[in-house]
Amino acid sequence: MISLRQKGGISGFTKRSESEYDPFGAAHSSTSISAALGFTMARELGQPVGDTIAVIGDGSITAGMAYEALNNAGSENKRMFVILNDNEMSIAPPVGAMSSYLSTINSHQAFEKLKLFGEEIESHLPSSLREGARRARQLVTGKNQSTFFEDLGFNYLGPIDGHDMQQLLYVLRAAKFRSTGPTLIHVCTKKGHGYAPAENSADKYHGVSKFNVQTGQQSKAPANAPSYTSVFGKSLLEEAKLDTRVVGITAAMPSGTGINIMAKELPERVFDVGIAEQHAVTFAAGLAAGGMKPFCAIYSTFLQRAYDQIVHDVALQNLPVRFAIDRAGLVGADGATHAGVFDISYMSNIPNMTVMAASDEAGIGSYG
Repeated sequence: MISLRQKGGISGFTKRSESEYDPFGAAHSSTSISAALGFTMARELGQPVGDTIAVIGDGSITAGMAYEALNNAGSENKRMFVILNDNEMSIAPPVGAMSSYLSTINSHQAFEKLKLFGEEIESHLPSSLREGARRARQLVTGKNQSTFFEDLGFNYLGPIDGHDMQQLLYVLRAAKFRSTGPTLIHVCTKKGHGYAPAENSADKYHGVSKFNVQTGQQSKAPANAPSYTSVFGKSLLEEAKLDTRVVGITAAMPSGTGINIMAKELPERVFDVGIAEQHAVTFAAGLAAGGMKPFCAIYSTFLQRAYDQIVHDVALQNLPVRFAIDRAGLVGADGATHAGVFDISYMSNIPNMTVMAASDEAGIGSYG
């Protein structure tokens, strides 16, 4: 652990070349279900693959790729497991209709083959939770309706208290022995559970360096100058005050891109679309076509996901979308998966695209 995220040390993410216990490399969000389904179908075609389990968070499941995978997995109808870790937090609080939907589901009947197990678990819940579960079922599923996940072909089990090990292990074992098709287990947790500093500042403990365990104070060198991110955020706010057509867009990274600065004063003109870079770019294109001046702020490495949208929806229509590409260049501890080293090449060869880089803070605010 001493070498974690250090030069010559181990990665902060799963990495196949690093450990036989890392079956698939991951660092960008929302890929786990697709990869798990690939392993599952490899097993069905005779490869020595055991049970496949994808773990995904409530923030990550807002990405379109996750739905594509759920849709495909449901139609294949092969035995695999998806554990949804619902802690109401990712890097920033999750947003969108799915986040609201998950918050609404307090309980749901176990799928048929686990019905007896589910009823026994529910009988051990406090009366207050049993009543909440009953109301939630009526609100979300009705008498004859199913959950969203069941409609996609999954057996759904949950929500389960992820901090109650006895209950959690009971359900996982039951699912393991009884499931024959795709199964989604909805587990509710609290980010930083048991460590007060992390519980109280969940967004500050997404990825941390050295810190004082007793106080939670992180050891960071004092900044000797404003960051480009903060200068951009302040400059964008000033532009927005001068022009009501200026809007900001972020894909689940409001503080990481500086968009949060504008959001504090002009929240109605800032859009956090969740982990959905493809949608963010086309949404920005629609805003531009509608007469607005969108500034789409996305990390360099994540903007790669929306390349087709940049070409097809923005550039070919010559729409005035401004891309604020953060974390360009080599980024250090996050490693190769987060290095923004391709943006100049993949943006500069697109028709109608102008690529600019500010040399100082004055340059950031000089173009709108």
